[in-house]
Order: sequence, then C-alpha cells, then structure tokens
Amino acid sequence: MSPKALKVVLAVSVAFNLFALAAGGTIWVTHKRAEQRIEAQQRPAREHSPMSVIARLSPEVRRDVRQALKASALAAKPDFEEARAKRREAIELSASSGFDAARVRTLLEQSRAAELRGRARLEAEAVTLLATLSPDDRAVLSEILSRRGRGARDRNDGPQAERK
Repeated sequence: MSPKALKVVLAVSVAFNLFALAAGGTIWVTHKRAEQRIEAQQRPAREHSPMSVIARLSPEVRRDVRQALKASALAAKPDFEEARAKRREAIELSASSGFDAARVRTLLEQSRAAELRGRARLEAEAVTLLATLSPDDRAVLSEILSRRGRGARDRNDGPQAERK
C-alpha cells in the first residue's frame, strides 16, 4: 500500500472512530435523561401531602385537624380561584389581537395578590391550629408550613428534607 493510501485509510479510520465516540456519548446521555424522566414519573406527586402528614398525628387529634384544615382550605378557595381566573384572563389577553401590556400587568398583579391572600389565610389558620396541639403533634404537622407547589416537586425545601 502506498503512503498516500495509508494516510487516506488512517484519516478515514480516525474520522470513523470520532463519529463512533460521539454517537456513543450521545446514546449514553440520552439514556441517562430517559432514566431521569422515568424516575420522575414514578415518584409520587406529593410525597408529603397534608393527608399523609395528618395520618402521622396521634389518633385523638386527627379528625379535628383534618376538619380544621379542610375549613381553612375552603375559606381560602375563593382567593385561589380568583388568582387562577386573573391569570387565565391575562394569558387570553396576551394571546389576543387586542393586547394591552398595562392591563396584562394589572391582571398578573391582581392574580399574585389574590394568591398571597389565600396563602396568608392558610398559613395564619395553620399557625392557629398548631398552637392548639401537643409538642409532638405540632412537630409532625409543622411540615404543612413548607412551601411546596406544583413546580416544587424536585426541590428539597421541607424541614426534614435530605440535602444532596
């Protein structure tokens, strides 16, 4: 084989090896991402839901706590409904041909204010409820004060969350 042919074969071999290495890396990264997505889907949506926290309370107070939390949620429901309605209205206005930036800002501010009112009401009533419990039950129920929302599933912000 001539030196020129050897150089061509060597260049083709190097190019092929680089291509194979890049393909292998891409497959590995894609596989890892797919595994992470599957793991996330298999994880319970709410590992520390209020009802699972209530189940850990002493049997004597469970019913009263459940009723108090339900009443609190029902009292705050109009605020959260208003927040969602204002946000939907802002989204619709943003997508329409009659877009008005000032009105969208106002709707979003009203949405945030309503959500904060609802959250403040829930938190105030939770603190009032916590004041009526024994120290052991209060320690268990204090988890409801952690701020977990729909997008917070992957955050570790609970009082007993493990830090990675």
